[in-house]
Amino acid sequence: MKRILCILLFAVACKSPNENPDYDFETHFEKTGGSETATYRQTIKYYNDLAEAYPEISIDSMGKTDAGKPLHLVTYNPDAVFDFSEIRKNKRIILINNGIHPGEPDGIDATMMLFRDLVQGHISPPKNTVLATIPVYNVGGSLNRNSTTRTNQNGPKEYGFRGNARNYDLNRDFIKCDTENAQTFARIFHLVEPDVFIDNHVSNGADYQYTLTHLFTQHNKLGGNLGHYLHTKMMPQLEKKLAEKDWDITPYVNVFNRVPDLGFSQFMDYPRYSSGYTTLFNTLGMMVETHMLKPYKQRVEGTYGLMISMMEITEENGETIAELRKNASLEIQDRKTYALDWEVDATKTSILDFKGFEGEIKKSEITGLDRLKYDRSKPFTKKVTYQNHFKPTVEVDVPKAYMIPQGWWNVIDLLKLNAVEMTLLEKDTTITVESYNILSYETRKTPYEGHYMHYGTQIQKSVRTVNFAKGDYLVYTRQKAFRYLIETLEPQAPDSFFNWNFFDTVLQQKEGFSPYVWEDKALEVLADDPELYVAFAAKKSGEMDFATNWYAQLDWIHKHSKYYEKAHLQYPVYRIVD
Repeated sequence: MKRILCILLFAVACKSPNENPDYDFETHFEKTGGSETATYRQTIKYYNDLAEAYPEISIDSMGKTDAGKPLHLVTYNPDAVFDFSEIRKNKRIILINNGIHPGEPDGIDATMMLFRDLVQGHISPPKNTVLATIPVYNVGGSLNRNSTTRTNQNGPKEYGFRGNARNYDLNRDFIKCDTENAQTFARIFHLVEPDVFIDNHVSNGADYQYTLTHLFTQHNKLGGNLGHYLHTKMMPQLEKKLAEKDWDITPYVNVFNRVPDLGFSQFMDYPRYSSGYTTLFNTLGMMVETHMLKPYKQRVEGTYGLMISMMEITEENGETIAELRKNASLEIQDRKTYALDWEVDATKTSILDFKGFEGEIKKSEITGLDRLKYDRSKPFTKKVTYQNHFKPTVEVDVPKAYMIPQGWWNVIDLLKLNAVEMTLLEKDTTITVESYNILSYETRKTPYEGHYMHYGTQIQKSVRTVNFAKGDYLVYTRQKAFRYLIETLEPQAPDSFFNWNFFDTVLQQKEGFSPYVWEDKALEVLADDPELYVAFAAKKSGEMDFATNWYAQLDWIHKHSKYYEKAHLQYPVYRIVD
């Protein structure tokens, strides 16, 4: 009897996980015939159950979000090893981000099925590729469910909201990290150090025949052999593999309120966006943009097929990808100049066989004015010009290092969060540096993601000797975070910390003058400095507005005197250039 009991216990213990009656690995999406998406709680429970049932799956709580709930990381490794420092020794890693805009939940459902099918053997498991996913990135937005805010979208029945718990669009927050979500994402990213990054979305914009569009990071911006591989190898391979799976795909259709048959350009993903941020660390990044007007079931299935295809590409080209990324990190550190901003290069184009729908301009029954109307009964395939090359518009000489006074702790904290190597000064030190003064800038008139951003920033350079204190930071550019440092600390970069208002206190003059007192001192200043007197007289004679504005004249003299505060418009990050 005892022997029979032992045999029964052994049989129960050896029971395969998917036979356990306590687990139900049919997703909510599948149970509803593809009409609904899983809630946040259903999604996390699903992955917890997968991790309990299958040793190849791990789920971890990685940090806080603005919603007060944790951000999770789920990892699939057929070897059941989840130490990323060990994984990186011989495997490539794909990081999949889902639910950044929870009204676009296609990736949430597709990734749940993907992980299940891998562990249950419905898909051949990769030998040299590990998949990691953030199952729901925008937790607060996911909890804020409704059926109306995705006004133009064809399903699912309910979904989350674009803004997070503090109403931030998280796909504008990667470089500035205003949210707990973005800060936790940075920790996850630098823990995982992915080779490939996929961010799953749903598009707005034009109507066309495709369910799937891809938005790879801009290849010229990525640059070098790595950018060339992305553009000439990875992207065509993805299109080919999806065609073999009977899925058409096209580059993201970057137009608004017009038929795309006149052509369109690639989207420039600055580091405020997910794939722009991951590019700063030489990760091959892309966004999936399914088409909002296609049925939800079709969109999820397309996302599923695309992720499998990217997994196959990474598996087949793992050694190449690893070598290219390693070389890119070393090569970029030898650059003497670095491009900060870009524009479309109209001299270099591609031709797409684009599958769209005819459109016509009709009179609106609401406004009585012209409106665009697509006709789905008139599909077309046309040769369309695609502008997918960019050229630099702003470049900067690369410094040997930056000096950052410790008082700018908000910037220093972000550098630490992003694994920047820094040296703490152990004593007061005087250093000859290149210094920037903010010469001019413009500021947006409307708020954008909690900021009034600057743009068109111009700087004036000078060389000076600066006294730095014990506790200030010396940051060499020759390190893995090279791109991140240049694009955040150079004020002319579109997504620099300066343009995101981190240094706005230096833009406000703190001390001034009382005109009735300064009049007498200003006379002394001009008398003691003949060159300044000549310049002042020339300005008065040559500029009528200046000549008729008594305060502007006094202010000009003040700003050219020793009484003018040195902190005003002085950019407080300094460059060591030799």
